[in-house]
Amino acid sequence: MVQHRSFLLCTCCKDSHYASADLHKFDYLQPDSEAEDIDGCYTPQQRATVLRVLNTASREELAGIKLLRGRKSANIVEYRAGHGPFTNLQTLLEVPLFKHKTIMKVCQSILNPCQESGKKEKKLQGLKFVKPDVERKRLLAAKSIVSVVFGIRKIAWAHVDRNLTVLNWNQETSHRYMKGPYLPSIYLEEISSAISKIPKADFFILEKPSISVQNTNLFPVTLHLRTIEAMLHGLLGGTFLEDGQHKVLSMVRTAVGKHFELMVGDSRTSGRELVQQLMVDSVTQEHPRVLFPQDALARYRRLFQKGNADRGEEMCDALLQAVAFYEFLFNNS
Repeated sequence: MVQHRSFLLCTCCKDSHYASADLHKFDYLQPDSEAEDIDGCYTPQQRATVLRVLNTASREELAGIKLLRGRKSANIVEYRAGHGPFTNLQTLLEVPLFKHKTIMKVCQSILNPCQESGKKEKKLQGLKFVKPDVERKRLLAAKSIVSVVFGIRKIAWAHVDRNLTVLNWNQETSHRYMKGPYLPSIYLEEISSAISKIPKADFFILEKPSISVQNTNLFPVTLHLRTIEAMLHGLLGGTFLEDGQHKVLSMVRTAVGKHFELMVGDSRTSGRELVQQLMVDSVTQEHPRVLFPQDALARYRRLFQKGNADRGEEMCDALLQAVAFYEFLFNNS
C-alpha cells in the first residue's frame, strides 16, 4: 500500500482506499510457530498415543524413533525420572535439545511409524562408506561400538556407547612389525595381545586403509596394513561361523575426514586439535558432542599436550571414526 495524506491506496488493485486511522487493523506480523500450542495440533486420541510412548518406552525403544537418537532419548528418560510422566506435549519444550519443530517431527514419527520406517531404510542404504551391509535394526539396537585404527606400530581403539560417551580409549604399541622376514606368527602374537585388551562391543568398526595399490614403493606398508586388517576381521568376528552375522565392519578413512572437514585435496590432515576441543567441550558445555569420563579426562589431555613424543594420532583417528559412525547413523536414520 502507498499512503496519500489521509488515506491508503492499495497497490494491488489500485481501486481500494483505506483511511489512515484504520491502519491499526492490519496485522503485519507473521505467526510465531514457536508460540503455537503443540497439543492443539493433535486430537485427544493422537495426544494420548504420543504421551503413552514418551512415558512408557525405554531409552533403547525411544532411540528407534526419528530424531530421538543419542542424547535426546536419554534426556527424555532423565526428565521423566526427575519430573514424573509427561502430562502434555507442550512440556517437551522443557527437555534439553527439544525445540518446537523437533517435537512436531517426533510426534509424526510416533503416529506414523510405518511411513518413517520406509524412509529410514532407503536413506540407510546410502551409507556406502561402511561395509559389509548389515540390517538397520541391528545397528540401531547396538549399545556400543569399538572403533579400531591401526598404523605401522600401533593399534588404537575407542569404545563408545550410543550416547557418545567414551567408555575406553587406548592403544597397543608393537616394535616387532616390519622387521626382518615376514612372519605370520609375529602378527598373530602381536594382534592377539592387542585384542585381549580391546573391550567387547556389539560392533567393531575398522578403518579402511586408503593406500593406493598402484604405488609399488609402498607395497610393504600396504601388505602390513592389509594383514592387520584381515587378522582383526578374523579374530574379532569369531562368531560369524556360528550365526552368520557380521560384527566387524570397515569404514572408509576419507569419509571420516570429509565429515570433520579434515581433507586437503586427497590427503587427510591430523585430527588432534579437533579431539582436544572435544575434550574441552566435554567440561565446559552442558550438552557436549562427546562425553568423557571425568576420572580419565586429565590423563587423556596430558597425552595430547605439546611436546609429548607420543602424538596419539591413531587414538585421535579411532575416536573421530566412532563419532562419525554414530553421527552418520543417526543423521541417516
